[in-house]
Amino acid sequence: MSDGAAGGRTSGDPHPRLRLSETLHQPVRFSMVAALAAADQLDFKDLRDAVQVTDSALSKQISTLEAAGFVKVSKGFVGKRPRTSLRLTSEGRAAWTAHLAVLREIAAG
Repeated sequence: MSDGAAGGRTSGDPHPRLRLSETLHQPVRFSMVAALAAADQLDFKDLRDAVQVTDSALSKQISTLEAAGFVKVSKGFVGKRPRTSLRLTSEGRAAWTAHLAVLREIAAG
């Protein structure tokens, strides 16, 4: 048996929380990436509605995720209407998978 640390970690092992992504751990960004991970691509308005935030709040969080290389933003038109679409990059998908694995490790004790 270990020296009392949860999950078999010894007191010298770093806690898994130290491996969490600060970028993904923020609640709105976490929700955004979860929605994007479940879809190949989402339009701005669909993502906004899914995470229930304002346009400006979503734009701010998109900028953070884009700067981290986690999302790809594509702008175009459908007819004469502008459309912004988002998708996770391969780096974003890998970061999401790793983040979830750490959360599961913490939850398991």
